[in-house]
Amino acid sequence: MNIDFSAVLVVLTGVTGGTWLLDSLVLAPRRAALVGGADKLRLVAAIKLPWYVDLSKSFFPVILAVLVLRSFIIEPFRIPSESMVPTLLKGDFILVNKFIYGLRLPVLNTKMIGNGLPQRGDVVVFRYPPNPAVVYIKRVVGLPGDRVAYHGKQLSINGQPVALAPLPNDPAMPSYRQFDEQLGETKHRIQILADGRWGLAGFWSGLQSSHDPDGSVGWNYQVQPGHYFTMGDNRDNSSDGRVWGPVPEENLIGKAFFIWMNWDCITFNGQCGRIGNSID
Repeated sequence: MNIDFSAVLVVLTGVTGGTWLLDSLVLAPRRAALVGGADKLRLVAAIKLPWYVDLSKSFFPVILAVLVLRSFIIEPFRIPSESMVPTLLKGDFILVNKFIYGLRLPVLNTKMIGNGLPQRGDVVVFRYPPNPAVVYIKRVVGLPGDRVAYHGKQLSINGQPVALAPLPNDPAMPSYRQFDEQLGETKHRIQILADGRWGLAGFWSGLQSSHDPDGSVGWNYQVQPGHYFTMGDNRDNSSDGRVWGPVPEENLIGKAFFIWMNWDCITFNGQCGRIGNSID
């Protein structure tokens, strides 16, 4: 079950803030009216706040601060899969900039202020198009209007192959080859299966796919206005735009920028060196 934490925060903020307001405008004046001519015991009983008012006044500022922080500034997420390896590992805890692509109302997700738009190479968090209740993270490879192609495991944008530089093989991952990829201003690492296999179960029907001479499946796609095409850095093991299509602009949540914890570090299984790394 996916719990909408933003909706929970909005409800709690409304309940605690409404209770505090009700007490200030209605209940507190009634208690004050009881003080006149009352003996000491009645005075103490009249002044003592009801438990629900006391709790609301204590928690409302905290809940409101968390709501504002998560909705408009920074929100934490945990990486649930290996689709962004080697950039992000399963179990990484990351921070996402919610302000960079514009301010949106919590729950409704309606944009109030437009600050900027994703650029090629951005690692973005977004609501999964087939099921917006689920949150995904991928890298933007195609902007609105771009012609994106993938042949022989080489990504091309508007007819220009994206620069790749091979890296030394990682003995811990003999099945993969890693590369430095340059997407716009962003240089990052990707990995592909060394034996040429393809890890995807199928393709989105909107892609123009074909079999390339090397036996792999290639495809072409022109990104529609108001949409972004995304792929995982673990190119042969990522459910991304190739499987379910582009991401609508209104589904964007923010840009991932910082690793603040890793689950393996918490459980004393290593990976503590990742803490504090920026996300490219």
